[in-house]
Amino acid sequence: MLEKQSLDEFLSNIDKGKTVIVSLSPQSRASLAVHFGITPIQVLKKITTFFKFLGVKAVFDTSCSRDLTLLESCNEFITRYQQSQSIDDKSSKLPLPMVASACPGWICYAEKQLGSFVLPYISSVKSPQQTIGAIVKHHVCQSLGLRKEDVYHVTVMPCYDKKLEASRDDFVSVESQGENHMKVTEVDSVLTSGEVLELIQLKAVDFKALEEAPPDRLLTNFNEEGYLYGVHGSSGGYAGTIFRHAAKILFGREVDGPLNFKNIRHSDFQEVTLEMEGKTVLRFALCYGFRNLQNIVRKLKVGKCDYHFLEIMACPSGCLNGGGQIKPKPGQSPKDLIQLLETAYMENVLVAEPFENPIVKGLYDKWLNHPGSEKAKRHLHTEYHPVVKSITSQLHDW
Repeated sequence: MLEKQSLDEFLSNIDKGKTVIVSLSPQSRASLAVHFGITPIQVLKKITTFFKFLGVKAVFDTSCSRDLTLLESCNEFITRYQQSQSIDDKSSKLPLPMVASACPGWICYAEKQLGSFVLPYISSVKSPQQTIGAIVKHHVCQSLGLRKEDVYHVTVMPCYDKKLEASRDDFVSVESQGENHMKVTEVDSVLTSGEVLELIQLKAVDFKALEEAPPDRLLTNFNEEGYLYGVHGSSGGYAGTIFRHAAKILFGREVDGPLNFKNIRHSDFQEVTLEMEGKTVLRFALCYGFRNLQNIVRKLKVGKCDYHFLEIMACPSGCLNGGGQIKPKPGQSPKDLIQLLETAYMENVLVAEPFENPIVKGLYDKWLNHPGSEKAKRHLHTEYHPVVKSITSQLHDW
């Protein structure tokens, strides 16, 4: 499957006359904005022009699928928390802390190195990449009368591991058409931010001089006033969004304004708490980078992790620092680049409540019914599997 994750394969499918759809992540949008010295909304409009010139039919924004993912994650957290407070049989309960599942590097590490003990903690909700894949292949195709086998769906991501994620068997379904069976892949190919820059250079395009096409609003967080909208949090905003929702639903507390995340040793490990009558009732953390991740895993192993939710990302500084992002320019330090990316990420982006997203509301009304529904579980949730090592690899490790 990984050999299909390339620029050549992308261009080949355009040449074959496939209906090619591109979904752009906000992290990649920020990477291109910083590189070219323009705003994220200019990037979205110019990249739409660029891809459509190549033959792409539509360019979407994964901020909308991230909002859908956040709603499903909020619903799952409330369920887990309420189960944890129940006196019913504990064997059937999903444990806390709930751990975010959006980072494929973390998922790969958990499945291959940690085994079955950690997997029940991981949220069953798919990443925004796979969520928009499910939307495109299982809803948009039907709504627009497109044949799934004719649609080639490409995402643009900040991370090479997203290629591995898209290739998972869990995200390939087999559907029957009469006597024939057809494989449906949610995301057919993943290009990194750096590969998109390579494509722009390959085509000798003056990107900054491109005209700005109107975004495809079917699956793009772009309002009538011409603004992008979304949540705070450059790695998806999981901790912040779920924290606010849990405070409101579980404890009747409206948490307004910026959350007071406190650094625990450094900015790659931060926590936020909700206090009620002198007692900590919610404790959430951002945990970025493998060193912090491994410390958390050790606490989980010995049952001494007192968090309710963990937003874990394998890369230091989170998704903006993904390995597929455009590299620093000569003389620019990685730290300076990250600061520019953080600023660009929310530039001209209105902070908006995911629960009020009209695109997400429409998806529930027309397709999914409600968060946690059977349809939502079928299309937006997944499972994880411990990787059993072969005898040869075990002997090698030994």
